[in-house]
Amino acid sequence: MEKIRVRFAPSPTGSPHIGNIRTAVYDWLFRQRHGGSFVVRIEDTDRARFVPTSLDELLDSLRWLGLQWDEGPEVGGEYGPYFQSERLTHYDKLVKQLIEQGDAYYCFCTSERLAEMRKAQEAAKQPTGYDRACVSCSKEDVQSKLAQGIPAVVRFKVPQDGNTSFHDVVRGEITFENRLLDDFVLLKSDGFPTYQFANVVDDHLMEITHIIRGEEWISSTPKHVLIYQAFGWTPPVFAHPPLIFGSDRTKLSKRHGAVAFLDYKERGFLPEAMLNYLTTLGWSDGTDQELFSRDELIEKFTLEGIVNHPVIFDMQKLEWMNGVYIRAADIGLITELCLPYLQKAGLLPANPTPAEMEYASSVIALEKDKLKVLSDVAELTSFFFQDELEFDEKGVGKWLSKEHVPTLLGKLMDKLSALTDFSIEGIDAVVREVGEEMEMSGGQVIHPTRMAVTGRTVGPGLFETISALGQARVVARIKRTLEMLSEMQVG
Repeated sequence: MEKIRVRFAPSPTGSPHIGNIRTAVYDWLFRQRHGGSFVVRIEDTDRARFVPTSLDELLDSLRWLGLQWDEGPEVGGEYGPYFQSERLTHYDKLVKQLIEQGDAYYCFCTSERLAEMRKAQEAAKQPTGYDRACVSCSKEDVQSKLAQGIPAVVRFKVPQDGNTSFHDVVRGEITFENRLLDDFVLLKSDGFPTYQFANVVDDHLMEITHIIRGEEWISSTPKHVLIYQAFGWTPPVFAHPPLIFGSDRTKLSKRHGAVAFLDYKERGFLPEAMLNYLTTLGWSDGTDQELFSRDELIEKFTLEGIVNHPVIFDMQKLEWMNGVYIRAADIGLITELCLPYLQKAGLLPANPTPAEMEYASSVIALEKDKLKVLSDVAELTSFFFQDELEFDEKGVGKWLSKEHVPTLLGKLMDKLSALTDFSIEGIDAVVREVGEEMEMSGGQVIHPTRMAVTGRTVGPGLFETISALGQARVVARIKRTLEMLSEMQVG
């Protein structure tokens, strides 16, 4: 295979989303498997919609996933500049070549005239599109209007007959009738090129070999092919991954859980899980395998494995996959990643001591298997850190209101406070001993005890929880629970 050059060419007009970044993932994996270069090019010619913070979000998203680019912003490269706003001389020179060849022309139609034209076409139930009013303007007329400073765009002169075809790796041969294509704009009146023109010019000048972009760009591809043909350039290989839909099979939106991509990082998804999920959201290695390491994805990824039908974004599956990665991760790493969430919730100070970090690690280890996202950690573990417990009301009624509970908790408090071996085994022995003394079943002992020391009806193993909480904290909590029950009886 020739030297691979792929590009991720986002427009900085807003926060990147799942679809944007999936394209970058496919670009990066293809380059990693075959060698070559992964180029990041910023298509910032739409100045009206430009959002300055968007560029940082785009690059931070790639960095978070570990998708290091070989050329582009911050790293440079021999094919730069990598911002289209800095490449205007290239477009100006080449658009003039198309005009001289007769493949493009100046259009002086105002936005008002174009709006009226479209309105009339719609009223007549005709296909909407430019009516080529300026295609036959003489050179003298054009020069006169330009000299007068009349605003103009440059349009491509689409052939009026025949077809334009291209091969798509994902979908096979695709053909469009030229008569259905509009004379599209190449250069806007502000001197900036449109996407349709700039991306073709840059892909050629940067020697891009494979273009991977969303299915929504299929309808634009015949226009790009016509530009390649007008210049006598060889088009690259095209691959259009499928659209991503929500669970109701409509375009993915916030109501389906779609958010700015970096929000997934903020919620506590691991980059390894996101890379795995995004890759398989529209690609398969032909087996039922769902979990892949980074190295496996690089080894197995092919453009031919991309599916040609819409795919469903499944938040539950993403959370499941993230949970798998969390469980497999080192507890030290997970503790470090959970730290900001615990601090934000006020459960740990800004600069925790080694002892506090060790305690946090032991606590997180108990709840690690329940984490779907790291941000769940504060809710799951809050009772480990809080001085005052928030008791589950139903649990109080079901487990602490029993007649035997004060005696049970009193015995437990005495025995746990006297326990010299506050290990899981030692705690287990004490709890069972009290149960046998009072001739009670395991449930009659364990459930009230859990409520007394955690305020909750469910949680990690009771003995492991008591051991992690520590002797002083457990004894104090049982004492406060007994005081609460006494006050309830008096009331």
